[in-house]
Amino acid sequence: MSVADYMTDKVITVSPDTKINVAINVMKDNQIHRLPVIDGSRLVGLVTEGTIREASPSKATSLSIYEVNYLFNKMTVSDIMEKEVKTISKDAQLEDAISTMRHHDIGVLPVMDGQQVVGIITTNDILDGFLDITDYFVDATVVQVMIEHNRTGVIYDIGKIMADNGFNIQTLIVTRNLGPIMIEMHVDKTDSTAVKQALEAAGYSVRLVTSQKVN
Repeated sequence: MSVADYMTDKVITVSPDTKINVAINVMKDNQIHRLPVIDGSRLVGLVTEGTIREASPSKATSLSIYEVNYLFNKMTVSDIMEKEVKTISKDAQLEDAISTMRHHDIGVLPVMDGQQVVGIITTNDILDGFLDITDYFVDATVVQVMIEHNRTGVIYDIGKIMADNGFNIQTLIVTRNLGPIMIEMHVDKTDSTAVKQALEAAGYSVRLVTSQKVN
């Protein structure tokens, strides 16, 4: 799963000499919260709702809304943009983007192809990616198989039980950071009880989980 698979590739940008009020309107019109700042073809900064808020006069000042608008009509994006911008390659793995965002406590990464900005990926894109990877919107039952002692071939053995009984595995995920290893499978709802019985008969600890989907 590469960043390119889940990034937004239609990137709206502004130039450094764009007036702040113009940048605000671009965000509002396109319902976005960040704008890469491009000088020629080079990424030179990032302007966000947060950086604009930080540049706004405090409520404790005596400036009127008209004076604030006047200031923002004079100031340009280059005056307030974040210049040290973290980026990610389009060929990087999605996990690399998640790690970079977590490490630097940021919610967006411009996506690069060499020196060219070709996309942008946000926390929302990554959450959408997770839902896609787990087939969240496919109607299914989640079967969790707890593996107390890992061994070579355990996934093969579970797969064979499923195949021998004619059960379809829609997705399969292995997690290792919650104590015992857990193999989580999405299976057809009509098969869920029979899957549990077949796996328990083979000695596995099994739990069925019903997803609380939000439409």
